[in-house]
Amino acid sequence: MTTQQLTQQIQKKKSFLCIGLDVDLNKIPQHLLQEEDPIFAFNKAIIDATHHLCVAYKPNTAFYEAYGLKGWKALEKTINYINQNHPEIFTIADAKRGDIGNTSSMYAKAFFEDLAFDSVTVAPYMGKDSVEPFLAFENKHTILLALTSNQGAFDFQTKIIDEKEVYKHVLETSKTWQNSENLMYVVGATKAEFLADIRQIIPNSFLLVPGVGAQGGNLQDVCKYGMNDRVGLLINSSRGIIYASNQDDFAKVAAKKAEALQQEMEVILK
Repeated sequence: MTTQQLTQQIQKKKSFLCIGLDVDLNKIPQHLLQEEDPIFAFNKAIIDATHHLCVAYKPNTAFYEAYGLKGWKALEKTINYINQNHPEIFTIADAKRGDIGNTSSMYAKAFFEDLAFDSVTVAPYMGKDSVEPFLAFENKHTILLALTSNQGAFDFQTKIIDEKEVYKHVLETSKTWQNSENLMYVVGATKAEFLADIRQIIPNSFLLVPGVGAQGGNLQDVCKYGMNDRVGLLINSSRGIIYASNQDDFAKVAAKKAEALQQEMEVILK
């Protein structure tokens, strides 16, 4: 999927909502545990109830890898279901990979070719030769961790080196990499005050923004400082939507939570 197609979907749905599919078997409704594949059954119900309200889905791969082969099969079934039934929706493998050379190439093949995700999250710590193998894939997107929403982000990302924060060095350096037009960036919603500076460096890039909702990020602040003329934002909510209920009505309640965010976004887009 191209960024132009993604922008068109945002305009059509009046939404820039991304829903995180982070499935914890301890949190899903108990009746689903009787299903042959509880993880996929949960995801399918969420997708069926919310696909008209969001423009992206983001499975965090750790929540699938933790269950071994069954979990990976559930991830495969989930991405296939989205691609077959809702090909207009942008898909993000939240895998936070990062290694060099052939290893990165293999990671990229796994998510872009085998599983057919539109994008994957990547850690930039190992630099250019760990990211460029992902960027080589046409119409696929590498979402670089820039400034994350967790407290530990202050351990390294905001430290000053040569009179500039590390995350700004990451942003500026990444623009010099081959096929950097395929880059997007993760910026946590709890770091909204940094977005104005970030937009000075990468004015046209899409930002994936986790942390709205359960982590305390504010949608209005993120949009005030982070939105560009193409919108340029994917606001992710995971727990606040998918675990809004653990009863039989979980999918319906999830849809209501997603709709509330979508309606806020529609007002902002006017």
